[in-house]
Amino acid sequence: MQKKLIALAIAGAFVAPAAFADSGNVTIYGKVSASYDITDNGSGVTAAGATVSGTRTNKVSSNASYIGFKGSEDLGNGLSAVWQVEQQVNIDGNNATNGAATAASWNSRNTFVGLSGKSWGTVILGQHDTPYKLSTRSLDVFADTLGDNRSLMGGGNGGGAAAAFDGRQSNVVAYISPTMNGFTGAIAYVAGAEAAAASADKKGSAWSAMVNYSNGPWYGALAYEKHSLGSVNSLVNPTIAANTLFKGQAVVAAGALADRSEKAWKLGVGYKANAVRVGFAYEHTTDDFNAGSDLLGHNAWTLGGGYTFGNNEVKLAYTKAGDFNVLSNTGAKQWALGLDHNFSKRTSLYALYTKLSNDTNKNYTLGSAGYTTGLVAAPAASFNNSASAWSFGVRHSF
Repeated sequence: MQKKLIALAIAGAFVAPAAFADSGNVTIYGKVSASYDITDNGSGVTAAGATVSGTRTNKVSSNASYIGFKGSEDLGNGLSAVWQVEQQVNIDGNNATNGAATAASWNSRNTFVGLSGKSWGTVILGQHDTPYKLSTRSLDVFADTLGDNRSLMGGGNGGGAAAAFDGRQSNVVAYISPTMNGFTGAIAYVAGAEAAAASADKKGSAWSAMVNYSNGPWYGALAYEKHSLGSVNSLVNPTIAANTLFKGQAVVAAGALADRSEKAWKLGVGYKANAVRVGFAYEHTTDDFNAGSDLLGHNAWTLGGGYTFGNNEVKLAYTKAGDFNVLSNTGAKQWALGLDHNFSKRTSLYALYTKLSNDTNKNYTLGSAGYTTGLVAAPAASFNNSASAWSFGVRHSF
C-alpha cells in the first residue's frame, strides 16, 4: 500500500517515493479513455405538475482522460523532494462539458510539490483530491464512467451538498503518515480566504481526514470532512438552485450560506481475492443551512463487485441516497451492470448499462463533468425522472 500512497493517495492516486527510483528523472504517465454513449435523461414532472419530456442522445465521451508528469530528487538522509503536474484531456475534442468550460491551465487535476521522509511521511502543497474522496475511490467498480457512484455519493449531482465532498480542492496543504502495521492516515487543510479583501468577507475553509487499513485481501477506511463556507475564494458563497434542491422547499438565497458549515463521515470496506472483489461504502452528511438546523443532511450507501473469468470481468453495483432531513421522497437509487475485456494490464474494452431513478421530489443527475464529458442532465426544472445510459468504450493507461 505504501507504494501507492504519497500525500493523500489510495490506489495509485498519488505515487510514493519508491516509485521515483531514479533521482532527477521525470516520469510521464496518464490514461486515455473514451466511450460511445447512448443516453436518455427520462421524462420528469415540474413542481407545478407539468410533464417535461426526456431526450435521447448519442455522443462520444472522454472519461477522466489525463496526462501527468512526476518526479523526485533524493536529498539525502532519507529525505526526498517530490512533485507532480497533472492535466485533464478531453480526447473527444469537446473543450466544453455541457456548458462548463474545461480548465485552461496546465494543472486542472492533482498537482503539487512537497517533501517526503521515509520515517515521518509526506507533506505536499498544491491542488488535490481530498482524503475523504480518496478513502473509498478504489471500491467503486465503475469509477470514471457513467456508472460511477458519485452521481449519488459525496453529495451527488443534485444539491446533496453545497460543496462536493467527493471533490478536488485547490489551496491544499496535506500530510500522509507512513504505513504502520497496515494502517495509513492522511489529513488535509483547504485554505479558503486568499481572495479576502475586506474584514466583512467570510473566509471559508475545509478539513478532510482519513485512516485506512490494508492487509491481504481486506481493505477498510474511515473518513471525515467539514466545510466552513465563505463568501470568497475556494469555498465560494454556494447557492443551491431551485431545480437542484427539491420541489416544495424554498431556494437558499445567494449569500445565505456564507458562514455556515456542512460535514460528512464515511466508512468503507473492501475484499479482493482470486476472481472476486467486493466494495461497500456508507456516508452520513449534516449541515446548518436551515436557519441553523439541518437542511440537506442524509445517508447514502453503495455496494458493488466484480467476478473475473479469463480476461473478462463482469461487474454489478447499486447505490442509494436517502431523503433529505426536511422533506420526504428526496432520495434516489442507481444501478449499473457492465463487462470489461482486458487485452493486457494497460488496455481494455468495456460495456455498461446504468440507470438512476429519482423519487418524486428530487432530480439527481447521472454522471459528472468532473469525470466524464458524457454526463446526463435531468430535464429542466423537473423531478421524479429516471436517466439511463449505455456506454461502450476503450481504456488505455501509460
